[in-house]
Amino acid sequence: MSVAFLKEESAETASETLLPPREISPHANLVTETGLKALETALADARAAWQAAQDIEDVNERRRQQAIPLRDIRYYSERIASAQLMPPPADPDVIAFGSSVTFRREDGRVETYRIVGEDEADPKSGTISYVSPIARLLIGKGEGDVVVMAGKEIEIEAVG
Repeated sequence: MSVAFLKEESAETASETLLPPREISPHANLVTETGLKALETALADARAAWQAAQDIEDVNERRRQQAIPLRDIRYYSERIASAQLMPPPADPDVIAFGSSVTFRREDGRVETYRIVGEDEADPKSGTISYVSPIARLLIGKGEGDVVVMAGKEIEIEAVG
């Protein structure tokens, strides 16, 4: 549709309100219960932000303010629809989706991470995605096992 029919100030203003969609991972959307709740909260927050922008009188500013929430609504709706809620690990001694694992690197650093879904992963907060290279190496292993990543040994100290 031509910009002339939309009451936009310019083509530039119109393009500011058409954000590309957020990228959807090709991997299965496995989630923990916490991860699913976080997706639902993010969707509710995006809907609230979109609704709040409805009250803006200036049509161009309203569209600018609604662009990100609208994109997020589409993303989180799709992620919730495709979510596969995973049960807690069946065997507490074997690393699986949802497990916490503590390991020691060759240089002596000890790290602990919980293996979660992609949207929930935040290494700074102690969670890593199940599709991350380190998680792929660790899944199926247990305490005392050693894996090699980038030529360096990693020893699993605890599984929880």
